[in-house]
Amino acid sequence: MTNALSKLLKTRDWLLADGATGTNLFNMGLESGDAPEMWNDEHPDRITRLYTMAVDAGSDIFLTNSFGGNAARLKLHGAEKRARELSRISAEIGREVADKRDRTVIVAGSVGPTGEIMAPMGALTHELAVEIFHEQAEGLKEGGADVLWLETISAPEEYKAAAEAFKLAGMPWCGTMSFDTAGRTMMGLTSADMVNVVEGLANPPLGYGANCGVGASDLLRTVLGFAAQGTDRPIIAKGNAGIPKYHDGHIHYDGTPELMADYAVLARDSGATIIGGCCGTTAEHLEKMHEALSTRPRGERPTLEQITEALGPFSSAADGTGDDDDGPKRERRGRRRG
Repeated sequence: MTNALSKLLKTRDWLLADGATGTNLFNMGLESGDAPEMWNDEHPDRITRLYTMAVDAGSDIFLTNSFGGNAARLKLHGAEKRARELSRISAEIGREVADKRDRTVIVAGSVGPTGEIMAPMGALTHELAVEIFHEQAEGLKEGGADVLWLETISAPEEYKAAAEAFKLAGMPWCGTMSFDTAGRTMMGLTSADMVNVVEGLANPPLGYGANCGVGASDLLRTVLGFAAQGTDRPIIAKGNAGIPKYHDGHIHYDGTPELMADYAVLARDSGATIIGGCCGTTAEHLEKMHEALSTRPRGERPTLEQITEALGPFSSAADGTGDDDDGPKRERRGRRRG
């Protein structure tokens, strides 16, 4: 399937994605507990500013304000019947921002998890999950999204349901999972497991990878795990801006723009093609990331020691693969990958 993102990927050896959605919207006045997606209708000027900040900072790809825009999540706010509409509006605003530029900017329709546990462990059936994802995908398609962007997924069953839904919508897609539990997703998947899931899909993504998680160091260890599988698909790295700290009633991320610049280069050298930030990543971070990717030469694949020296320690000794109790063994493995 030829589309705007696959065309752009053929012309570049790295692309800069955007940063945080929630963090930046909170800075604009969003209150804790409110649905950010409602702002697509209530405050379109602020959503325009969100997208514009990323593009002005150099992003080639930005995600729409639709992460929680599926019916299951919006039900918490009594807005489940507006899933398609709110997703459509998020993409329409994005299309308007992208089309004003004299360079290709990709509008990626963000699709987050349903928030439900899938059968047989939970009540969400495959068929219903496909229906929920398909509804949102159609809204994003109607709004003009170039690509659908599944993110922060933990369960392979949900990833597979989304892939099926996106095929029904006839849309290209990318998909990331969050490895936030000692190198595994909350549902136990490792980086190698995810590659197996991706390659086994009837409708695989254009690119896949990791987002959010614990910190930049952990995310890059996961990226090294993807690269070790030898896949030809573009790898996505979208790490948080450091580690969250609770201060004066608010959560702050301790990653400086300079640290995120180092992270971006290390992500590229680790094997990632699409590089961005997640929680805590502002336009200031993105500017430094863009500058670093544009000016620093490509290097050898970094070792685990080089990653922790630049970005800080891992949150756990294990990377989620092999014998999880043998941290030193995995560190030796990491050096061999370099």
